[in-house]
Amino acid sequence: MLVAIPQALNPEQLQAVRARLDAAGDAWIDGRVSAGYQGVPVKFNQQIDERADVAAQCQSLVLGALERHPLFISAALPNEVYPPMFNRYGEGMSFGAHVDGSVRIHPHTGRKLRTDVSATLFLTDPADYDGGELVVLDTFGEHRVKLPAGDLILYSATSRHHVTQVTRGSRWSSFFWVQSMVRDESARSMLFDLDTAIQGLRNQIGDNTEVVALTGLYHNLLRRWAES
Repeated sequence: MLVAIPQALNPEQLQAVRARLDAAGDAWIDGRVSAGYQGVPVKFNQQIDERADVAAQCQSLVLGALERHPLFISAALPNEVYPPMFNRYGEGMSFGAHVDGSVRIHPHTGRKLRTDVSATLFLTDPADYDGGELVVLDTFGEHRVKLPAGDLILYSATSRHHVTQVTRGSRWSSFFWVQSMVRDESARSMLFDLDTAIQGLRNQIGDNTEVVALTGLYHNLLRRWAES
């Protein structure tokens, strides 16, 4: 499932995050520090040190926006979100083909977090750089993603993906993972489709008997599949 979420950050939130990252200075470090054995040889970017104060400030801004975004909640059904990380690709930088690790250790709690959903939040407008596309490969083929600043893309953490080389400008983004309440991807996808259809019907005809019944079905399925 590949879901684009427009304006996950509104312009004010985006400006606040970018201002902090612009002023981060020495908090920018080699991106390979967080890569697994598969990623180290192919990862060429910079990222914010997870221990830096600026990381905590930007994480708070991003998580605060996402917890109020209905499309993100509907698509990811988050149980726990790994604290967002922040990276940048200058000219000549890229990230080769890889698959995200299945488990991450939460940097603040030490808890193990299963990575069901991967997320990339674009912080740079596409006109500001060439290249730098997120390329996701799934059973339906290759998907190239380059979204407006403030937009978010969600995709299965099981997908092989890469970031093409930046040939002009600089590409900034936030990336993180979600442990969903619904582990099974096909079940999560069906719930998202059902919720989307219910919201569409509600907007057209209101909460009639059939819409209420479908809403009940949605919650009963979620109750069956959700993990605490």
